[in-house]
Formats: sequence, structure tokens, C-alpha cells
Amino acid sequence: MGAAVTTVSSNGEYSFTKPNRDSITLLAGLGVAGDVHAGVTVKHRSRVAQDPTQPNLRQVHLIHQELFAELAEAGFEVAPGDLGENITTSGIDLLALPTGTVLRLGEEAVVEVTGLRNPCLQIDAFQDGLLKQVVGRDEAGEIVRKAGIMSVVRAGGVIRPGDPITVELPTGAHRPLERV
Repeated sequence: MGAAVTTVSSNGEYSFTKPNRDSITLLAGLGVAGDVHAGVTVKHRSRVAQDPTQPNLRQVHLIHQELFAELAEAGFEVAPGDLGENITTSGIDLLALPTGTVLRLGEEAVVEVTGLRNPCLQIDAFQDGLLKQVVGRDEAGEIVRKAGIMSVVRAGGVIRPGDPITVELPTGAHRPLERV
């Protein structure tokens, strides 16, 4: 089976988790319709405090379902939407994608990958010790972020669980994902 959407989630209010939905609608240049993080300029509270005029490179948050299995092996109970993502995927290594990758979701929606989610301490408030599971260091001492990727909406459309995901890698030299 190829890459697919397993769950979609959104929330019109600030909270750590997002309820699962039957579908979400992506709006070009904005994000998920009705989601608190939708907009042309940044909506995440810490980023608004730094500079409310910066562009919103975090319109849509995607997490790979495989992360939940890894967390379960470490004793954590995490389900789709619990970490605030909008789209949960399966069958695709999101963290290995280069910056600028285009993901076609379902029949119409298109997002462009902007970078890695940089998880904050709120994750430990959700489940104590979870931050160390989603942010760590590799053998070389480099920081490894596993809490998903962020993207911007290039073409809108409705997304539902079961929708296929098509990956289009950028042309030219690939730039690894950095935190956004």
C-alpha cells in the first residue's frame, strides 16, 4: 500500500490536542479552514510574541503514524491528533523529505513542506517525559526532531482519511529539513 492519510484533525481554539474529523478543508495560502493556526501570518503563540508579521510556514502540521507505534514501545499512549497535528500519514518517511517537497493529498489539495516541527515543553505537560522521545540526539550529537513536519497550502481541497498521498521532490540540490 502506498502513502496515505490515516486521520485528519483540526481545532478552532488553542489547545494542545486537536479532535479528529471526518474531513478537513485546506485553503490555499491559509491552512486548515476553521483551525486556530490558519492564516497568512504566523499563529503559534511563541512565534507571534517574537514577530506577529512573519509568514506562517506552519499552516498544516503532518505526523507519521509510525511515530505512535514507536512511542507506544517506549510506554507512551499517543493517538492521532494528540500532538496537535492536522494530518496523520502512513507509508511515507516525512522526516526524510527535503525542504520544498510537494505533497498531493487526495484529489485536489497540495501542500509544500517548509520544515520540521520544533516541539515545546507543552508535550511534557501532555505526558511527562514525552519531549525526550520526540527530540533527541543522534550518534554525532546532532539534534533529531521527530514530531512531524510543517507545510503551507499551495492548492486547497477536502482531505479525508484514506486519501492517497503523492510525493513530488524538488528539482536541484535537496535541502534537509530544518526547524520552523
